[in-house]
Amino acid sequence: MELTEKKLIQDIVGGDKAAFKKLYDIHFNQGMRTAIAITRDREVAKDALQETFIRVYRNLSSYDENQPFEPWFYRILINECNRLLKKEAKMKQLVQVQKTEVIHSDYGQKEEYDDLYEAIQSLKDMYRHPLILKYLKGFTERDIAICLEINMNTIKTRLLKGREKLRKLLSEKRGGQDV
Repeated sequence: MELTEKKLIQDIVGGDKAAFKKLYDIHFNQGMRTAIAITRDREVAKDALQETFIRVYRNLSSYDENQPFEPWFYRILINECNRLLKKEAKMKQLVQVQKTEVIHSDYGQKEEYDDLYEAIQSLKDMYRHPLILKYLKGFTERDIAICLEINMNTIKTRLLKGREKLRKLLSEKRGGQDV
């Protein structure tokens, strides 16, 4: 954990609300992108992220500063996304999820990545979540294992199989050309 983030957490636990605003600003954009990628719905993602920050604020005093902050934060975020998705599924049956905002890359226009995003979204959560954390957030396998509370070897296997499934989906979409 960065020294500044560690200091922010100490300040927040000490009651500094401005420090929490700084922590919020640091993690909001990537948190929102991750939540959208998981929920496939901007409004559900907003709610999940808001609940995540509330839970972080309430539970920060029990956070172990010797552990990295981001996996702890993203474990809470993923749990919130899943909780809200289950709640929403109980309220109404989804026939088809409307295509919503997807992860935007600094390297090009959204259109260039539609096939990739569509393929990622079609994966089962067990493959999609680790891929999102690895390639959107840049987490290590260890951080992903902590975040998802899954054995690191299982994460490595899911990343490998997820990449293979993506490669196959993209190859099919492009008429059998290797990706």
